Amino acid sequence: MKIALLGYGRMGKYIEGLAVGDGHEIVLKINLENKNELTAENIQKADVAIEFSFPDAAFHNISFCLNNGVPVISGTTGWIDQLSEIESICKKNNGAFFYASNFSVGVNLFFALNKKLAQMMNSLPEYNAEILEIHHTKKLDAPSGTAITLAEGMIANLDSKTKWEKENATEDSGLAIKSQRIPDVPGTHTITYGSEIDKIEISHVAHSREGFARGAILAATWIIGKKGIYGMEDLLGY
Repeated sequence: MKIALLGYGRMGKYIEGLAVGDGHEIVLKINLENKNELTAENIQKADVAIEFSFPDAAFHNISFCLNNGVPVISGTTGWIDQLSEIESICKKNNGAFFYASNFSVGVNLFFALNKKLAQMMNSLPEYNAEILEIHHTKKLDAPSGTAITLAEGMIANLDSKTKWEKENATEDSGLAIKSQRIPDVPGTHTITYGSEIDKIEISHVAHSREGFARGAILAATWIIGKKGIYGMEDLLGY
């Protein structure tokens, strides 16, 4: 598989190491210093693009791939207010687009567990829910895309919560997402349900970036030859 890496920071380099070790070829590496090399000729050398860049670059990178007939996997967060437009571009070009706020298989199992727990807690309004996410200091967006996905899963299953709020809930219907930035933390997400009597917590703790990188490579392999818009639910089949 020939891969274009759009975003060549720590995650891009991690993906490169694993992909090359698996026998894949990196045919293009784009970062801020060489973004002028993202041309139609160069991107079309790739079978698939894996995009882990910055929120303000993601839309351009993804739409460029789709407009040039290259399937694209994106794990960049902080830009999804433009997701519907990307989906329209994908459909217009009969392309293939795969987005996930987190490519870790473990995190996606955690997403499913989170929804199930919210369903169980819905009949217990004495428990108030909140989310804590912790990441490395170089992560630009807060709250994390993973935390927002968790919040959306809870809101869909809790009658008492109608929206998520950053740091502190200003009303009872708000679900607080608290963020911390600490050096060298790949990612920790904790869901808490607390009452005057006790507290229930579930957590996912990433030990390294390997889980994210492995999932992105798996998605890139899976999407080749497909058309449409996909996510981890499609890849994992749940």
